[in-house]
Parts: sequence; structure tokens; C-alpha cells
Amino acid sequence: MGEATVKTLDGREAPPSPIVDAAESPDEKPSRPERLHRLRTPRHPRLWFEILLIAVSYWLYSLVRNAVPEQRVEALRNADWIWEAEHRLGIAVEETVNHAVNSVTWLIVGMNYYYATLHFVVTIGVLVWLYRRHPGRYAPARLVLFATTGIALLGYYLYPLAPPRLMSGREFVDTVLVHQTWGSMASGDLKNMSNQYAAMPSMHIGWSVWCGIVIALLATAPWAKILSLLYPATTLVVIVATANHFWLDAVGGVLCLAFGFALSYAWYGTSPHRLPRHAPRTGEGTGSVPRLLRALRNR
Repeated sequence: MGEATVKTLDGREAPPSPIVDAAESPDEKPSRPERLHRLRTPRHPRLWFEILLIAVSYWLYSLVRNAVPEQRVEALRNADWIWEAEHRLGIAVEETVNHAVNSVTWLIVGMNYYYATLHFVVTIGVLVWLYRRHPGRYAPARLVLFATTGIALLGYYLYPLAPPRLMSGREFVDTVLVHQTWGSMASGDLKNMSNQYAAMPSMHIGWSVWCGIVIALLATAPWAKILSLLYPATTLVVIVATANHFWLDAVGGVLCLAFGFALSYAWYGTSPHRLPRHAPRTGEGTGSVPRLLRALRNR
């Protein structure tokens, strides 16, 4: 750091002014490691960007999911294989659960609406909570969710699978059709708008377990931690009772979520809950003004 002596118009010497070192020059471009470090450092999320990102991402997810060819024969064959594998493992109880819950009308109708709505409502609610209360952890947690969903799309393409309610020669009940409730894009008049053979992995489980983990790790209220456990457990019962998924579809959803957490950990260097609760807003800590202030402090 050096000092420059200048004179005013009347000939008197002006106070020395700092000369910013070349390394601190605002015109100097950051090095590649510095740019990478900035990209991997969480910033305070911007509301307009997050709304746009979520809207576009869900639109692309729906577009890609429904663009996967409906490979009916292969999907039904895979469903038979899954059902036989579960019998060998002694966990093929989906049909029993489906019939038992379907016999209680108010319960199965409630589960139909649960399946149709909470999948989106709770997930968006957790994202909003993260944005408002834990902005420094929002981006890493959001990356987990997006990566989980992205790898699921690959699963829909590589492993078409019919849900139990569409299996041939089985006694599963399509509870939405039987009780005439709004609860599935793959039933009734809406079935032509959605890929009916994209059951593996279950994103109802992937998203609900993500919500449960995030709330359990970050919430402080005991009732919230209890709900964080009940929500994915209830979702598991619902997807089986409504004959929309096998147990093993849920395992696939958890494996996708594990991939999402691994990717977020690799990018940010730690788990979302271990990062600071708050993060600097975009532009803070960089640029010519902070550098000038540092130079003034070093005089």
C-alpha cells in the first residue's frame, strides 16, 4: 500500500489518498478458483428468480415426464416382476392394504385428495419456509430437491412401470375411479394428459422424505419435528392404499433423494443444515466499494 501526495489549486498539500494495489484493482477479473468459490457459496435467494425457476422447472418436469413413451407392454411386465419380487421378499401386502382402506369410504376419499394435493402444497410450503427463515440454506436444499426430481425423470425413461391399479389380472382397486374423486392425473378423463407408466421411482416419497428431513434438521419446535416424521410415513401408506405405487417404488424415491443430497454435498462441501442460516445478498462483499473500504482501513 502506498501514498500519493497531491497539491490543491492554492498550492497546499492535500491529505494522502490510498493507492489500491493491483491485486485489489476493481478492474481485475477474478481467477477461475475465485469464480468457482463464489458459485459454490450460497447467496441470499432472490424471490422473482426463485418463483420463475420453480415454475419453469415444474413445467419442464411435466413436459419431459409426459414425453416419455408410454411403453405399456414393458411397463406391465415390469409391474409383474416387481409384484413377484415382493412376494419372494414377503412384503407384497399392497393389495391387502388397498382393499382394507377402500372399505372405509371417508378414509380412502381423504387419501385420494391427500395424494392429489399435499404432494405439491407441503413441498412448496417447505420451500417458502426455507426462503424466509433459512435463506443461507435455501439454495443447497433446493438443489437436493431438483437433483432428486431430475434423476427420477431418467428412471421413468429407463424403467417404465405400471402402477398396481393398472395391472392385468389383479384385484387392485383404482380408488379415484371407484369413488369418483379428483385425485390422479392418470385416471378418468385426465388419463390422456399424463404418462400412466411412470411409477418408478415415487416422487411422492422422494419429495415427502425431503420435506421431513429438512424440517427435522432445521425446525426447533417439537411438534414440527413430530410432523416431519409423520408426513413421509403417512404418504407411504397413502401411495400404497390408493394403488398408485408399490413399496419398492418408495425405495426408488429414497435412492433418488440420496443422489440429490450427495450432489448438493459435493457442490457446497457440506450438508445444507450445516451451512450458515443467513447468507449475503448478491453483490455484497465484492466489487470496487468494499475493496476501497478495505484500502481505507489499511491506511
